[in-house]
Amino acid sequence: MTAKTRFGRGFIIPLTHISAKFNLPPERAWIGAQDIFTNFEIPKRFENTEIEELAILLRQQIMWHQAGGPVDKEMHLAVVKTLQKLLIALDRELGISDPDIGKYHP
Repeated sequence: MTAKTRFGRGFIIPLTHISAKFNLPPERAWIGAQDIFTNFEIPKRFENTEIEELAILLRQQIMWHQAGGPVDKEMHLAVVKTLQKLLIALDRELGISDPDIGKYHP
């Protein structure tokens, strides 16, 4: 049996945590965001796909960012946009022909 994790394990679970974190204002979103990727796994079925590319980009944007810097707001928006693209790509992969992020998201 695998040990319990603090931030979850897998692909979708960490994405839900990132989504919740980045619905917070930039000055709060970055705190602990890197830790969510401790047990983040990209499923093999997404190798060499847009989903893998976006997941890697999302992880890089968060892991390489140093919270408290002058670009917090700009990078926050970049993370949100990458996450939205990833979620749309996942919906398309699941057969949704016209996924839409909605008008209440930046």
